[in-house]
Parts: sequence; C-alpha cells; structure tokens
Amino acid sequence: MDVLCNLRPKPSLPFAGKLRVIDFSLSNCIHSQVRSIGVLVDYQRSYMADYLGEWAVEKAGLASIFALQPESGSYTRTSDAGYQNLAYLGRQLGNSVLVLAGDHVYRMDYCKMVAFHEKMAADAVVGVMRVPMAEAHRFGTVVVNDEGRIQEFVEKSSRPLSTMASMGIYVFNKDILANRLVEDALITDSPHDFGYAVLPGMVKHDRVFAYELNGCWQDIGTVEAYCQANMELLIACPRFSIDGKGPVCRDKSALPMPEGSKDGKVVNSLISPGCIIRGRVEYSVLSPGVHFEEHAIVRNSVVIANTVVGYHSVVDSCIIDDGVQAGRSSYIGLGSHPLPGDCAITLVGKDVVVPPHIAIGCRCKVQPNVGPVDFRASLVPSGTVVLSSSLT
Repeated sequence: MDVLCNLRPKPSLPFAGKLRVIDFSLSNCIHSQVRSIGVLVDYQRSYMADYLGEWAVEKAGLASIFALQPESGSYTRTSDAGYQNLAYLGRQLGNSVLVLAGDHVYRMDYCKMVAFHEKMAADAVVGVMRVPMAEAHRFGTVVVNDEGRIQEFVEKSSRPLSTMASMGIYVFNKDILANRLVEDALITDSPHDFGYAVLPGMVKHDRVFAYELNGCWQDIGTVEAYCQANMELLIACPRFSIDGKGPVCRDKSALPMPEGSKDGKVVNSLISPGCIIRGRVEYSVLSPGVHFEEHAIVRNSVVIANTVVGYHSVVDSCIIDDGVQAGRSSYIGLGSHPLPGDCAITLVGKDVVVPPHIAIGCRCKVQPNVGPVDFRASLVPSGTVVLSSSLT
C-alpha cells in the first residue's frame, strides 16, 4: 500500500470517507452475533489498539473486543500470531473459531458459514470466491471435489490452481486449530502462515471444505484496488453500500453545505461531515475536515481527512493522505486524463506541504512530510518520487 501505510496499519486506512477498512470485518462480526472478538495487532499496534478501544466502547453490550499484541517482539506471520494467542483461544466457550483478515471490504453473514462447517463435520472451512484468472495469482487458490472438499491449496502461485480464490476467511474446529498451530510452531523452517503452511498441511490430513461466497468482496491489497473500491461507491449501482453512513451527492442540492460553502459545487461525490467546499468536487471521496478554497477543483480522487487545497488549485486523479496542504494555484496530477471514476494515480503522503504555484505530474509519489524545500523546481515531472529532505 506504499506511502498510505508507511505510518498506519492497513486495516485502519480510511475508506468511504469516515469509515476504516477494518470496520467491515468488525461490523460483519457484530451482525453475525459474534460476541467475542480478538484482534491480533502488530504493526503500529498502539494506533490500532486505540481505534479498537473506541469500537469496544461504542459496541459495549453487543460484543467484547480485545486488541491482542505479541508477547514479545512481533508476530512472525499469521499462524504465529494465532499460536501466541492460544491462551485467549482456550478461554472461548464455542467449538468453532472464525479467523478473519482485517483488510477486506465485504459484507457477510458468518453464521451461514459456521452452519456449513457444522453440517459438513469439517475440521476447517475456507471462504472462497471466483476471480478472473488474471487476478488469481494474488490469492491462495483451491481445487475441490464434487463434495466441496478441498483437494489442493496453494498460496499466491505464479501458476494458480484454479479461479477459486481464498478470501482469508476461515472457520476451524477450535481444538483442531490449537493442535495444528502447536505443530506448526515446532517446525523451525515453517513460514508460520495460514496460507503457506497450516492450511496446505491440513488439506492433506483433515477434513477441509470450501464455502463459496456469491457476493461482493474486495481485497484492497494494492493502491489501485483501494482507489477502485472507493470509486465504486459513486457509480449508479455499486456492488456494496455503506448503509447511509456517508451521503453520495449527485449535485449541490443533495448536500447540506456547511456555512461558508455556498459557492461550492459537488458532482457525484461522497462528502463526509466537516468538509468545507468553496470550489468544485467531481467524482471524488472526501474524508472529514477537508477544505477546498474558492475555485479549487478536485476530480477522480480520494482525499483523506484534514487536507486543505488552496485557491485556484487542482487535484486530479490522486490519493491525498491526511493533513496535506496544497498552496494556491498548485496542480497535483497534471496530465491525468482518465475516465470519471478511474484512478491514474498520484500519491501524496501524510502531512505534505505543497507550496504555491507547484505542478506535480501524474503518477507521481510524494513521500510523507515533504515540505516546500523539497520541491526543487516548479514542475515535478510525471512518474517522479519526491523524498523528504529529512530522509536524505
């Protein structure tokens, strides 16, 4: 996820304006009556733990949400994270345990998958979805028999086994899972990962079945996928909705414009609370607290919270991170000519200050904390990486 996750864990990345990516997995748990949720946090763990604390307060009475950190150091990979939290697992009362990725955008009733797990007397069930063959290399892929039992599981192969991709959603028999995690921990050369080690081993010895989801599921593991998932909210019939948690505005009259924004114009965009728009916003997604001055234009972009775009400036086909300040008469994404809803993409990291009268070409990457001194000329050519002087 490049500069977007230099300073934050991917599950906490803003999505659809005022949501976070992990909100989808957590909300699915709440709606599926999952009452005990342990979130295994590592990278930027304090950042994630604070956010989960807010969730725990908000959902008190509906579920218990715990941030589970490594005992020491860091988790090696996913199955090691499970192994280090076997004590938490052992305290749970049920016979089945869900293991979920926290960085996917989707809606799912886990109760149906658990019921399938029980019906098949399975040791494990893997949630799967069919994807285009050209995309299958990005996922674990499975081969199943007529009963739906998985015969082969290979993680992210250059030669995928099939178009049936693992979604990173699993149901395990709790005791079987505990045993397999202990066994994996004792193998010194294991990658200690569910996809690369635990599940391929279980397929050979245990009853492992595929559960196919016929709905919308989006892995936002790349900048392009993240941008496209946000932009999809703006089309006439998106594959998923956000239950009205952020208004999709077709024109200015559809949006209660804040004071001082009477001259602003919004076209087919998702605008979060606290935005001040004195310019024009087209086909874009704005997080809270974004401020566009008079005659500023933003189009085909995702703009994260507390960004200020100055008078007569343009943001075109960009992802702009938190706290960016773009000076007057600047142009970010110069030379972009995508169709509405597409992403080129120019990336601008957190807390960047773009001085006035600077033009940044398309497909550029501006690292976090870049300041005026780091722009050596008024034009940054397309495809350029701009580094902070504090890193050089």
